[in-house]
Amino acid sequence: MRFRRADPNAPAKPPRSTWARMLTAAIAGAVAVLAFAPFGYWPLQILSLGVLFYQVLRASSVKSGALIGWAYGFGWCAAGTHWLYISMHRYGDMAAPVAAIAVALLALLMAIYVALAMGAAAWLRQRWVLSLPAMTLLVLPATWTLFEWTRGWLFTGFPWLATGYAHNASPLGGFAPIVGAYGLGWLAALSAGALLLLTHRTRWKALAGLVALYGAGIGLHYVNWTHPVGRPITVRLLQGNVPQQQKFDPGFVLGALQMYQSAITGAPADLIATPETAVTVLPHQLPPGYLDSLATYAQQTGSTILLGMPVLDEQQRFYNAALGITPNNAAGPYYQYRKHHLVPFGEFVPPGLHWFVAMMAIPLGDMGRGAEVQAPLQVRDQLVLPNICYEDLFGEEIAGQLASAHRNGKQSASVLLNISNLAWFGDSIAIPQHLQISQMRSLEMGRPMLRSTNTGATAVIDGKGVVQSLLPPEQQATLAAKVQGMGGMTPYILYGNKLVLALAALALLTAFLLSRAARRGGAAQQ
Repeated sequence: MRFRRADPNAPAKPPRSTWARMLTAAIAGAVAVLAFAPFGYWPLQILSLGVLFYQVLRASSVKSGALIGWAYGFGWCAAGTHWLYISMHRYGDMAAPVAAIAVALLALLMAIYVALAMGAAAWLRQRWVLSLPAMTLLVLPATWTLFEWTRGWLFTGFPWLATGYAHNASPLGGFAPIVGAYGLGWLAALSAGALLLLTHRTRWKALAGLVALYGAGIGLHYVNWTHPVGRPITVRLLQGNVPQQQKFDPGFVLGALQMYQSAITGAPADLIATPETAVTVLPHQLPPGYLDSLATYAQQTGSTILLGMPVLDEQQRFYNAALGITPNNAAGPYYQYRKHHLVPFGEFVPPGLHWFVAMMAIPLGDMGRGAEVQAPLQVRDQLVLPNICYEDLFGEEIAGQLASAHRNGKQSASVLLNISNLAWFGDSIAIPQHLQISQMRSLEMGRPMLRSTNTGATAVIDGKGVVQSLLPPEQQATLAAKVQGMGGMTPYILYGNKLVLALAALALLTAFLLSRAARRGGAAQQ
């Protein structure tokens, strides 16, 4: 299971220490961030994973393999989510050293998943008799994928910078409607393992496999899993560019309400959407007649208005929501979409961690969770399914809503709509990263995704994950477009992450059977 030396007669080099391998892995993890938006150098991610796998294969023990994985995960998360410092320090008034330590601690925690993945691979290598191809093509990609998937749901999940997001525009993106973002991550890890075999006696098979994989991905980009339904709708997506420092200031609320009212009524459209919490007060706290005036405008112009705002239920529980005013419900009750997947520390406080929240001046609270499956909003011929900010990181949940309608014999949503407020993170790489995540959701679902945001990225994405139009960040503007809804089911909508989990499990089972066969062959020879 050793890689061949360039010169077989050269003296053996002293083994590298675990610390040296950890440093190499941490640098490789940080470099992997360049594969994601706004940089988009997706081949770097595959090379980065190749470096990680090589270091783990050379590790002297299971502990060493886990530490190498931990270092890689730290470099990856710290470089890719450093913008969290902005929300805690600039807007949360947390002391700079404390905010920096908090970002580092999060990176160390998230790195545990990579440590477990690589530690598991190193442990299986010790227990099983495996060839180098079996390790690089079966075990390492499988453990990488399983623990990345686990990161996406355990403790409510933090799937930011999941491997697959780097490949929305790569040849592998063609597989997204089949296996989703985690499936693309598995294929990227498989590619990294194949690269390591280019110095092995199976190099030509590995090269042929890579050519076939990427050729298939390119071909799949031309497959239409969904089809146009109904007539296109006109949309106006508002970007308020409200300064985060003033957004929740009571003295500024009235000015923001007037600005949004003026922007909404500036021109009619089939759908007019505002960003998340564009309205920062509850419906009963609004100026008298505010909603009535918007309802009158909707009725007179045939426009449907979707307002991002908090609401209360009968038990006086707060929800981060979207309120829909249509030409047919001007007198109420209004459509509501309530956010289901909440942000830890942003919309709910994990037990025992209120002390940490007390260190920040950010308006936080324990909000209610909306239902897992909610009705879409009818906009002329189209059904629009909202999701709020962080929710579009969870592709299987959106797929589940579409599949639920299909199973119940109902028409599923034909347009997706994300409303967000990422002003917490300034003009950082968080903005294009989130846009890339929305592009992946469009690829998986085969449906257009609309984005209405406070400071960016406000955009229209088609059902192939391509950005059709985009507003410049940190500008007050409106994006007008015509959007064609799409119907039909992609394999990912129907099966979610089950396909990639089955593939990872099958890879491990195959590795086990190969190991057992090798052991039996060795015993027979003895």
